[in-house]
Formats: sequence, structure tokens, C-alpha cells
Amino acid sequence: MPSLKDLKNRIKSVKNTQKITKAMKMVAAAKLRRAKEAAEAARPYSEAMERLLASLAASRGTGEMGNWRTGENATMSQNSPIPQFSSSSVPLLTGTGRDQVHLIVVATADRGLCGAFNSSIVRAAKRKIRELQVQGKTVKLLCVGRKGYEPLHLEFGKLIIGKQELKVKRISYGDAEGVARLVIEKFEAGEFDVCHIVYNKFKTWQQLIPLAVGSEQLAENTADRQLPTANSPYEYEPSEEAILADLLPRNLGVQIYKALLENAASEQGARMSAMDNATRNAGDMIKKLNLKYNRTRQAAITKELIEIISGAEAV
Repeated sequence: MPSLKDLKNRIKSVKNTQKITKAMKMVAAAKLRRAKEAAEAARPYSEAMERLLASLAASRGTGEMGNWRTGENATMSQNSPIPQFSSSSVPLLTGTGRDQVHLIVVATADRGLCGAFNSSIVRAAKRKIRELQVQGKTVKLLCVGRKGYEPLHLEFGKLIIGKQELKVKRISYGDAEGVARLVIEKFEAGEFDVCHIVYNKFKTWQQLIPLAVGSEQLAENTADRQLPTANSPYEYEPSEEAILADLLPRNLGVQIYKALLENAASEQGARMSAMDNATRNAGDMIKKLNLKYNRTRQAAITKELIEIISGAEAV
């Protein structure tokens, strides 16, 4: 049985830990508000960019955007060629014409102490990897964030072709543009045919949804969207090909930026929830330790009284 001094020291240690977790919860709550506003502000812009590109592609007489439309894919997620565009003019739109080699961008955080935030993304990425491998596809990984690289390296180390850490307090478009530039370079070098990104979509501070963007999500996104017909009255200056060649790389950066902002908001929400739970658990532990301390103290007093009474009777 621990001594009174040991119990007292442990109670003091748990109280100090509780103060730290409570402070971290307050900091996460403040950061969550800013991250939430940034993530929500980015959504309309990314969706408007998708609609613009959908309009440009549909004006060429297809009405089908292929799987690049969500923008959360670096290239097409399936082989859905658009006949009016040549693969050499707009490769990010038409893709390579194959779907054998898949690149998965796994976006996690650089820091821990945020509950199941990082592990949920890693689990979703592993499910996607195994799903593609069962189909006989070649899989490559690009890890954005240190916490995703570490567990994936243990099991799929040979698949990782790149790692990028975002050692910044606030995500900027420049950070996303760097990731997008790296993805485009690898695509132009012919290192993959299809690209997916796995991240957490922020909804509330208690709920995280591991979102693996692929053809299924794209089909859902395109189902409710009315695209312009081939007889669109718009005229473009310069040509549609020139506009798409400029906008598609920019759209890739915008969609990755949106994913990183969603991740940042989800991370702070998860950290706030984790620190709140830690603070509550510390409070429960302090109550139990105080109860044990009082019982041990009372037992020591009772034992001392018995010894005094026994000594007095002996005399």
C-alpha cells in the first residue's frame, strides 16, 4: 500500500497535469474558431472553381467532367477521356488514359495529442491501399504531415515516394501550392495515372469523418450538379484549352488548400475534445486518489490510537 506521502505527491502531480490539459483545451478552442472560419470560407471558393471548370469542359460538348471535377483529385480518378481535348493540351483534365498506378496523398498533422485524428486518416488510407492492391493496382504514397508518415512507413515503407512536413502555425495557400506542385511534377513525369487525397473533413468539434476522395465521392458530387450543355452561349478569350491549362494547376492547389484547412480545423477540434476528456479523467482520478488518501490516513490514525490504547492497558 502506498504511503501518505506518495499519495499526496501523486495527487499534486495529477492536479498539475489537469492544469496543463485545461490550458491546452482553451488554446485549442481559440485556434478552432479561426480554423473553422478559414475552412468554411474556403469551401465556396473551391466549389465555384469546380463549377467554372465544369462549365468550360462541358462547353466542349461532353457534359461529363470525369473524375477531376472535385478538384480533390490531382488528376482523373478514372479513365474518362473528353474527346474534344487532346491529352497533350490539357493532361490534368484528360489524364493518361490509364488507371494502373495510383498515388494516394495522405494529409495528417505534424503534432499529436489530438485523439483519433491522425489514426483515423491512417486507417482510411490503409483501407484504400488494400482495396487498390486487391484490384491489382500499383500504389504509391505521398505523406503530408509527420504523424501519417510514421505508422505508414512501418507497413508500407516501400510505397512511400515522398514526405512533406508542414511546420507552420497557420496553413497558407503557399503550403498547399507546394504540395500541388510536387504532385503535378510527378504526374508530368509519368509516375502515376490517378491521384487520391485522404483527409478529415471538419463538421463539428466532436465528429471527424475520414474522407478518402475517389470516384465514388465524385459520382455523388456530380449527381446533383447541373452542367451547361454543349450549346453554351459563352465565348471564351483565349480558348477553352488555354484557360483550362492555366486554371487546372491552380484548381489543384485550391482543392489541396481546402483539404489542409479542413484538416487543420479537424485537428483543433479533435485536440479540444481530447484535452476535455483528459481534464475530466484527471478530475475523476483526483477524486479517487483523495478518497484513497483519506482512507489511508484514517487507517493510520486508527492504528496509532489502537497502539496507544493497548500500551495504556498494558501499564
